Amino acid sequence: GQAHAPDRARASRRVWVRKRSTEWWDHLDGPSCPEEEFRRAFRMSRATFGTLCGALRVAVAKEDTALRTAIPVRQRVAVCLWRLATAAPLRSVSRRFGLGISTCHSIVLQVYHALATVLRPKTITWPEPDSAATVATRFEAAYGLPGIIGAVYTTRVTVVAPKANVAAYYDRGLTERSQKASYSVAVQVVADADGAFTDVWIEPGSLSDAAVLGRWALSGLLGGHGQEQRLVGGTSYPLMDWMLVPYAHQNLTWTEHAFNELVAAARGVARGAVRRLKARWRCLQRRSEVKMQDLPSMIAACCVLHNVCERAGEELDPDLMQYELDDDDGDVVAHDTAPPHRQCRRRETGSRTASCTAATLVTSE
Repeated sequence: GQAHAPDRARASRRVWVRKRSTEWWDHLDGPSCPEEEFRRAFRMSRATFGTLCGALRVAVAKEDTALRTAIPVRQRVAVCLWRLATAAPLRSVSRRFGLGISTCHSIVLQVYHALATVLRPKTITWPEPDSAATVATRFEAAYGLPGIIGAVYTTRVTVVAPKANVAAYYDRGLTERSQKASYSVAVQVVADADGAFTDVWIEPGSLSDAAVLGRWALSGLLGGHGQEQRLVGGTSYPLMDWMLVPYAHQNLTWTEHAFNELVAAARGVARGAVRRLKARWRCLQRRSEVKMQDLPSMIAACCVLHNVCERAGEELDPDLMQYELDDDDGDVVAHDTAPPHRQCRRRETGSRTASCTAATLVTSE
């Protein structure tokens, strides 16, 4: 009888799983939940959320086992979106979704990486020649600047001091503003005329905007090929064949001042996109405690979701848009009153002849 005791013990074992309430998530995922409540929680409509889950299904789905039922794809994606949208601690995520803290953590990381590896190549794409011409046409129609295929802006995401290579992430500007040692990563984005990102580039936060641009992998796609394609940037960027920036000297002429206003307005496309990015996904507003090896995936996930929302026409709650960027570089801001009607023609301008073809503003009489 004693020989069979271990077998009887194994047969009587049961897997104990703590019962947690999923009432909050069940309400949001149910038909009785108002659309606006769902949108406030996940920053997108049910329709967009469903499309996103379908695109991620293969990458994030898990199979049921003999011990427990797999967490559904919709719930897994929702866990990640709510964490990104609210920057809530994992303990709060756990309570909301009725899952363990460690389970929530692993789900969030999994969905980060799925967004960054599966959807990023499809969602954040550099314009091909045909689409670049369309983008340039839209920029010129809106701002009178020819050949612009993107607006560039660099923002900072603060991080906990890393254990390795800490000096590379020391952010002097943030440190001076906060009066305490601050560390960050620099996130350079290029936005098209609609405010969707066509490229995202991440570097350590000790680098200036110009230094980040100097390391940008896609810079070789611009200039030097007889194509009049360029980006528009702010005063923190250098003037180059493919980068249009404002005049920085004092005592600007009216034409130079008006030109600077157009540059600032065009670059405002990227600034506005970054503002909406950080307003939607509050995790980017606060000091990130994500491990450095996972941080690029988290940032890329937010940028992918930004493009998904922008292209789906998802509106932002006005309360969220109270957020203001604090990393502006002093660009000229257009006056409240619109300038006289102007048309644009190209000319070579003094010291800029060797660098780019600028726009001359001619007041219509």
